[in-house]
Amino acid sequence: MHLERAAWTDAAALETNLAVLPVGSTEQHGPHAPLGTDTMTARAVAEAGVERFDGEVAVAPALPVGIAEEHRHFPGTMWLSPETFRDAIRDCVGGLAHHGFDRVVLVNGHGGNVGALREVGARISRHDDAYAVPFTWFEAVGEHAADMGHGGPLETAMLRAIAPDLVRDDRIEDARAGAADGWGEWVSYANLAYDAAEFTENGVVGDPAAGDAARGEELLEVAGEALAALLAAVASRDPTEPERRG
Repeated sequence: MHLERAAWTDAAALETNLAVLPVGSTEQHGPHAPLGTDTMTARAVAEAGVERFDGEVAVAPALPVGIAEEHRHFPGTMWLSPETFRDAIRDCVGGLAHHGFDRVVLVNGHGGNVGALREVGARISRHDDAYAVPFTWFEAVGEHAADMGHGGPLETAMLRAIAPDLVRDDRIEDARAGAADGWGEWVSYANLAYDAAEFTENGVVGDPAAGDAARGEELLEVAGEALAALLAAVASRDPTEPERRG
């Protein structure tokens, strides 16, 4: 059930303690893809996972701004500080838990959120009356994961599957021309670059032309199945804190 579409009486009637909270970003994705790509893909994967899960799940509204200061050189990008982001996630999960949805999977679509989500998930699970687990869809797509860039093949493919009208086909060649091959500027296993504009001219990493609708449908299927399996594990897990050793 999508909470933003439901009446409070509908939410009260849900017989589940399980929820998903999609988490995205509003940031550049090259000249061909929308600023809301990460939020749209996170929402789509959340819905795909819930559809494949055998049971009720409360679907929270997506959080559309994340940790994205690394894209600040590109107009339209918005970002939260890591501290504000973690607080927002913790408050959102707290609100869900207050109404009984105290097992929450954080369905993420933005790489910059990954570390903070793992950290806040641990803080919530250790100190609050809830259990929260992050899930980043592009880490859960098997062999496709190696092609993850930024506005590249995977995200472009997903967009073609879920919102094809938002992909600017007439800009694909420009996107390819200004793209970087990989994320960052690496020397001795260290990334010298903090911001995307340091290594990509137009914000793209990878080849968006390699992302067609068929691949997007496959990504949605694989990520949805992975999320459904995670939902089942979270629903059945005993989140009680282990006893202190010694």
